[in-house]
Amino acid sequence: MQRIIQRATALFAIWTVLGVGWAWVVPAHFTWVTTGQVFGQSLISVLLGVIMLGMGLTLRVEDFARVLAMPRGVAAGVALQFTVMPLAGVSLALVSGLETGLAVGLILVSCCPGGTASNVVAYLARANLALSVTMTMASTLVAIVLTPLLTGWLGGVFIEIDRWALFQQMVAIVLVPVVAGVVMGRLLPRATRQVAKVSPLVSVIVVVLIVGGIVGASKPLIQEHFGVLLLAVFALHMIGFALGYLLPRVMGFGTAECRTISIEVGMQNSGLGASLASAPSFAGQFANPMQAALAPVPSAISSVYHVVIGSILAGIWARQGKGDSDVG
Repeated sequence: MQRIIQRATALFAIWTVLGVGWAWVVPAHFTWVTTGQVFGQSLISVLLGVIMLGMGLTLRVEDFARVLAMPRGVAAGVALQFTVMPLAGVSLALVSGLETGLAVGLILVSCCPGGTASNVVAYLARANLALSVTMTMASTLVAIVLTPLLTGWLGGVFIEIDRWALFQQMVAIVLVPVVAGVVMGRLLPRATRQVAKVSPLVSVIVVVLIVGGIVGASKPLIQEHFGVLLLAVFALHMIGFALGYLLPRVMGFGTAECRTISIEVGMQNSGLGASLASAPSFAGQFANPMQAALAPVPSAISSVYHVVIGSILAGIWARQGKGDSDVG
């Protein structure tokens, strides 16, 4: 059974593409995700919290010590995550002439941390899996502060961003669920191990639902801005994957570490971006409701691009064989 779950999780790129295609053809099958509420909270935020809880369940207190065991790799990866992608995001938003909502949405997703799907890609690519998991954990925790700050700074070119509201959202849908997962793992280790076996697959399903819901609800808007939007989001991820590999190579990292950092930088937590952009407090910052509706769209497109590009790279790198893994 566990092997089936692992294989199904490894096919996350296919599920994402199929889910988005399904939502595009029959939007009503997914739009309930964007309109639903649970205990007064948007369903998207609750679902994102489920993903973060699943991440916390897979962590142990001892895992945080791994940051100290590979400080150079983690520091380089996290630094590139929050410099390469945000700078690429704001540059592309300005150069491509995107409308305000799309531009802010692109900047928001570029300021998000690496996604948990990157760990699966790192495994398939024969990269440094321990570094990948540690980087995801570190960038997610750092993002609680950096995502609101960077989005407010760079997105401020287009509209005034409420950084405090973004920070509160990050605490609610990232920090609290992750900490809860770690605590549960400490207090209920046996039950947590059983839940952790299926949590990666649950995360894949939840991401597909979130992305499908946004694509289905935003279909007319996507059609209206199809060409330039797809090009801008594609360029964002290509820049992330490329510089995420080349810059660590210049720094002297081994092949496995360069692959890992490339994957971590190139793959964003698009579900988080979609959830933040869909929050009423974020939407309320736009003078035009139409622009507010556009903000989550880049995250939805991003989720498709980064898993497809990451999966292609994983296939290429896996065939090339495992590289050296000397990291300082």
